[in-house]
Amino acid sequence: MALRFDDFSFNTIVGEASAITGNVRINGSVRIEGDIDGNLETDGNVQIGERSRFHGNLSAKSVIIGGIVVGDINAKDSVRLLSSAVVIGDIISKKVQIEENVIFHGHCIALDDEKKYEEAADQYLQAKAIRNKAAFV
Repeated sequence: MALRFDDFSFNTIVGEASAITGNVRINGSVRIEGDIDGNLETDGNVQIGERSRFHGNLSAKSVIIGGIVVGDINAKDSVRLLSSAVVIGDIISKKVQIEENVIFHGHCIALDDEKKYEEAADQYLQAKAIRNKAAFV
């Protein structure tokens, strides 16, 4: 299974040595070379550089990770974890590619069939929301 991004340009770049704290909503594609502490939601693609740290939940069309992510990833099209990636969290996507030497701790749902993907993702997210709510009670 080969994953690839079509050629695209970035609408937003978080540069090296930059840091963002708080939730972020971005239109289009984003490249992260710095650190983000908060949730990120975009309708485009996300690339997280090797020296980047991301702490929060990530929702995008496609994701390539080379750095550290602590949080859940929901990428409708694809997720690719490069050999330098560390992911502590759950992944939901149609396609997932994990290279050698990746550290991944979490659950993964990867279904290419649209209907099965939607059903599994909805069921998993509902169950997770119930568990999280029960933990706070």
